[in-house]
Amino acid sequence: MDSDLALADLLAGKTAALARAITMVENARPGFERLLAGVHPSLGGARRIGITGPPGAGKSTLVEGLVSAFRSSGLRVAVVAVDPTSPFTGGALLGDRIRMESVALDPGVFIRSMASRGSLGGLATTTREVCDLLDGAGFERILVETVGVGQSELDVTRMADTTVLTLVPESGDGIQTLKSGVMEAADLFVVNKADRPGADKLRNEIEISLDIRRGNVMKHVPAHHGIRGGARSGVRGSAAADGAATPLAPAEFAPWSPVVVLTAAARGQGIDELLVTLDRHHAWLVESGELDVRRRRRLRERTREVVDRATRRWVWEETGAERVIAERLDDVIGGRISPYELAGAVLDGIKQGARP
Repeated sequence: MDSDLALADLLAGKTAALARAITMVENARPGFERLLAGVHPSLGGARRIGITGPPGAGKSTLVEGLVSAFRSSGLRVAVVAVDPTSPFTGGALLGDRIRMESVALDPGVFIRSMASRGSLGGLATTTREVCDLLDGAGFERILVETVGVGQSELDVTRMADTTVLTLVPESGDGIQTLKSGVMEAADLFVVNKADRPGADKLRNEIEISLDIRRGNVMKHVPAHHGIRGGARSGVRGSAAADGAATPLAPAEFAPWSPVVVLTAAARGQGIDELLVTLDRHHAWLVESGELDVRRRRRLRERTREVVDRATRRWVWEETGAERVIAERLDDVIGGRISPYELAGAVLDGIKQGARP
């Protein structure tokens, strides 16, 4: 498929062209980087919202409710739903159109299921690039539903403008809310299936945990893990991660305080409150300058990833690295040389311009 033709059709809003372009990017077909480069000037119009949480939290039902609400406001919505890949067969059951049947046939909705293909962190390898295509195609809201994640899978927080962590009352005891990881990185918390016993208790535990992190619970207890002035550390708590010397947001803006929303998505309850909270967070992102910071960091990380990918491809396809390893592998097996020494020899050869 010609990348220039694919780009023209995609920017013209042709759904079939978008689907073909996504397949082209997912499979790294010739011309996919040229296609992404062509889309880049058109980016920035979509709000990217990550929906993450443990398995069984009702993420798909919540996404379906959000899509319906966005569509009632006339917004075009895209959904990227990542499903786990079998470690045994490599296959995946991509059933999100079935789970979201009430919105799947809406011409203003585009749903794309992606297999994780063994990628860790809750996303597929090309999820961010697929979101770029959807942004370029003119969708105003992009919802990214991760696979069921644990406490340390933070990829979604690095690709979304707003991250929503979905939990359920039976998701664990109160100590889980104190643990580091995605709990510290989320912008909004949703206690879904709130019609079940324990929803209010879990909300209280989350709110207390957030207050502890900000140092607002006990007078002489400092903020959790070095958080200063109410801001969160970790993925988004410091501009130092982006190499910047200035704060993430101007001093006159108070840091965002994560909000806990109760929903029963299967019944449509709490969706309106969640929408209001999402709009509040986006307004804060824009007014504080944090949105520009997050998108700047996202583009910096993307550029590094592209360099890493190109470097790996060059090393293994264009240099003599594979040949050198094959020639010296018996020495590694026999203990006469270590993998580290062999790797050093390979790198020395590359630095000296060695070729096959």
